Amino acid sequence: MTEHVRVMVVDDHVVVRAGLQALLAGDEGVEFVGEARTAVEAVQLAGAYRPDVVLMDLQLGDGVDGVEATRRLRALENPPQVLVLTTYDADTDINRAIDAGATGYLLKAGPPEELFQAIRAAARGQTALSPEIASRLLQRSRSPEQALSDREVEILELLAQGLGNRDLAKQLFISEATVKTHLVHIYAKLGVDSRMAAVNAAVERRLIRLDGRPQQP
Repeated sequence: MTEHVRVMVVDDHVVVRAGLQALLAGDEGVEFVGEARTAVEAVQLAGAYRPDVVLMDLQLGDGVDGVEATRRLRALENPPQVLVLTTYDADTDINRAIDAGATGYLLKAGPPEELFQAIRAAARGQTALSPEIASRLLQRSRSPEQALSDREVEILELLAQGLGNRDLAKQLFISEATVKTHLVHIYAKLGVDSRMAAVNAAVERRLIRLDGRPQQP
């Protein structure tokens, strides 16, 4: 069965919104369900449109930026996944968006196929990063100060036991959005892009064993 993803676009430039609508119309597995130009509109219309994924620009026209809009959308009762689509690639922007609950971060200069793949990944709750962003996070991960925190090691131990995001959240008494934020940071620090790769990298670096217990020094 063809995957069908409902998408809403949030951008304060009408030309960008129109361009994305036309682009999305070219993929039968993606349905453009609506658009908003401000954070306030985005939250109001998300309830009516019920998108699976929101494409979110960072700079919006009402004084409330895309990071805050992301935070408000993720706080809804049935929140959509939020995929940032922007021209801004500063580390602070990336970190703020991820901490607000964004599932992924893409640059507008990327090719259409990258966007479609990211939309499908986001709809499944998977992290989606443009190659430029992933490369930058990988370079940062090679710095000595990018050691895993105790919480991140704990999450890796639970990943090794096969727990999904919902079970991780229950086990650690945190939200699923927080789990996803930790996973993004773990992926960046280990230079990987999936749960299995993260577990394998952690085992290779003697951070954990496959039974989920920490390695002894």
